[in-house]
Amino acid sequence: MSQKQTTLAKEVSLKGKGLHSGIDVTVTFKPAPANHGYKFCRTDLPGSPVIDAVADHVTETSRGTTLVQGEASVATIEHVLAAFYGMRVDNALIDIDGPEAPIMGGSARMFVEAIKKAGIKVLDEERNYYVIKEKIAFSDEEHGVDLIIYPDDHFSAHVLIDYNSKILGNQYAILNHIDDFENEIAGSRTFVFFHELEPLFRMGLIKGGDMENAVVILEREVEQEEIDRIAKMFNKPGITEHHAGVLNNTKLRYPNEPARHKLLDLMGDLALVGQPLKGKVVATRPGHYSNTRLARLVRQQIKRQMTKKEIPLLDTTKPAVMDIQQIKKLLPHRFPFLMVDRILELTDSHIIGIKNTTYNEAFFQGHFEQEHVFPGVLLVETMAQVGGILVLSNVDEPEKYSTYFLKIDRMKFKHKVIPGDTIVVRSDLIEPIRRNIVIMYSQAFVGEKLVAEGEMTAQVIRNKQ
Repeated sequence: MSQKQTTLAKEVSLKGKGLHSGIDVTVTFKPAPANHGYKFCRTDLPGSPVIDAVADHVTETSRGTTLVQGEASVATIEHVLAAFYGMRVDNALIDIDGPEAPIMGGSARMFVEAIKKAGIKVLDEERNYYVIKEKIAFSDEEHGVDLIIYPDDHFSAHVLIDYNSKILGNQYAILNHIDDFENEIAGSRTFVFFHELEPLFRMGLIKGGDMENAVVILEREVEQEEIDRIAKMFNKPGITEHHAGVLNNTKLRYPNEPARHKLLDLMGDLALVGQPLKGKVVATRPGHYSNTRLARLVRQQIKRQMTKKEIPLLDTTKPAVMDIQQIKKLLPHRFPFLMVDRILELTDSHIIGIKNTTYNEAFFQGHFEQEHVFPGVLLVETMAQVGGILVLSNVDEPEKYSTYFLKIDRMKFKHKVIPGDTIVVRSDLIEPIRRNIVIMYSQAFVGEKLVAEGEMTAQVIRNKQ
């Protein structure tokens, strides 16, 4: 059964403090058209820059999720996005007059209430689900982190947390259907261990913390004097409980509230995929870093599938964007290892180039004597060199830089290439270049036939003088 996209019926505003910055901020949720997605607008900055809420723009995940686009940033956005995602609101413009979303009690409950107050409007366009067709996983073996999305016909999430703590221990939370988000997940608050409070405060974080917007876990009995000192730091005197457990400033809303909050964070971070998912998420010890890495992997899969629809057919009547002389100015490769003859298209995010094969190339004589086949390793090198031109064309003084392989993933060879074939390569940036690291999805075609495809990661390094 088809479903329509939604937005808010009217705008609604909330005021609060940023958890880490302590800055008073007003956030206003506004209606948006179909296919708009979630966007933050920093109304306090010149020109009111807009930040697209997608995983490509995540830059910081240590104590919340931060997005940066251009010169603008917005932090701790996961609870806001979880509320929209959990309430099935597909499109919204989120005006904010500060650098960080307000903490608003440490959960998504107040954001959900604001969405309900504004009302939800059904749009004419169909909801654009991304349906998981094959398992997508992110793992960090060192920290025991595993996040996997399995194919399913609806969204669900299972979360296991383990803090090696006698008090918190293992907890499990399940959301079998997104319709249960409001009652089962939205009210679960963020949590922090008592021993973390002072170090975080000294680091200039949790300036907006007041011990009302978090569950404080006390792992061992602490002297009342220490309780009083920390309580005073957060302007919360009168806490007398000092037995191991949860401080008496609050009572748990659910027996497994920490695990439910981790599920809430997961949903907010997965909203950064940019479209709703149909799949079953199983997460062991998730955190913002792993959540957003999984969101990036899903976005990469979406981009690969979009790219596959565009077969770059060779048009010999079109002038080249770059001929061999221009290519030699960018690439350091020379005979017999320059594998690109011409560039047909070039933008900031994709490139199309060609490699002409001929029987006269020496490797054909030995690969193989009876049936000549273009070596797979050279096909990968051709794809890499085309991608290298894309990267270096966006670098000042490109002759001073080179690109080097870091990793090749999911490389598949579909058909052989033989003498006389013209190889057309298309490479697309999967995400913006950060810290000189490039991730590209490349495809090689002969005519309309896909002969190879895969994901390549490279590093741009300045040449030694």
